[in-house]
Amino acid sequence: MELILFYLTSAVALFATVMMITRLNAVHGLLYLILSLLSVGVIFFLLGAHFAAVLEVIIYAGAIMVLFVFVIMMLNQGQKTIDQENAWLQPGVWILPSLMALVLLVEMAVIVVLGGNAQTGHIVNSKQVGIALYGPYLLAVELASMLLLAGLVGAYHLGKPILKITRPGGNS
Repeated sequence: MELILFYLTSAVALFATVMMITRLNAVHGLLYLILSLLSVGVIFFLLGAHFAAVLEVIIYAGAIMVLFVFVIMMLNQGQKTIDQENAWLQPGVWILPSLMALVLLVEMAVIVVLGGNAQTGHIVNSKQVGIALYGPYLLAVELASMLLLAGLVGAYHLGKPILKITRPGGNS
C-alpha cells in the first residue's frame, strides 16, 4: 500500500514541478511550487523521516514561500495584472491544482488511518538538526540566507517601476 502511495505522491510532485516551471505567471508558479514541496513532505513522511517531513512543510512550503509571495506582492504590477488575475479565476484554471492537493490530502488521511509508519532510518530530534546546521554546515546555511536576501533585493530593484524625473524647466 505504501508503495502505491509513494508512486502517486511522486507523480503529483513531478507534475506540479513541471507545471511550476512552465507557468508564465509568477503567482501560479508559486502555487504549483508549494504543491510540489508539500508532495516532497509526504514522500519524506512515507519514507519514515517524519522530522524531515515537518521541516519541509514548515520551512520550505511555509516560510520561504511566504517570502516569495511577499516579493511578488511588493512588485505591484498594476491594474493590468489585477484584470488578468480576475480573468484567470475561472473554475477551469484552479480545478487541476485543487484535485492534486485533494489527492495529497486523501493520501495523508489513508496513511494516518492505516497507521503507516515506516521504520527506516533513525530518529532525529531538533537538537541534532540544530547542531548539524550550526556546526559543520554553518557556512552553507549562512550562504543560503545571503543568497535569499540578494534575490529579494534584486527582485525589488528589477520590479519597481522606473520613475520619471521632471526637471525644473518642464522637460523630462
